Amino acid sequence: MHKTFTGGCLCGNIRFEAINPLHPHTCSCDICQKHTGALTAMWFEFTKENVKWTGEGGVPSTFRSSAYSSRSFCPRCGSSVGAIDDEPTLALLAGGFDEGNVPELPPAYHSFDDMAPAWWRSLFFKNRG
Repeated sequence: MHKTFTGGCLCGNIRFEAINPLHPHTCSCDICQKHTGALTAMWFEFTKENVKWTGEGGVPSTFRSSAYSSRSFCPRCGSSVGAIDDEPTLALLAGGFDEGNVPELPPAYHSFDDMAPAWWRSLFFKNRG
């Protein structure tokens, strides 16, 4: 039996259920920073067939953010939800999950740490153990 992860946006219009996470990671690229408003984002990737959109809002709205990906968000409250790649990958932001403490999904790696401010890299990586 697979564990089902649930979550959604701030207003509840966009909701999801997801199973079989892949590649949990953090990222500090400039696109993630602008998409989330945070210096580092934490992502859980899934194949598209392992994510169901269950809220009344259905599939989130998207904005084309790069040559291979679109960022998703709630059209009602504006919450960032994730990224939908052209490949069959859908990444959901960890902050949108109902269960905040997901011990089975520690980040495996960090992308674009060089794009975070030096003071943030110092704090973030020092505290990652």
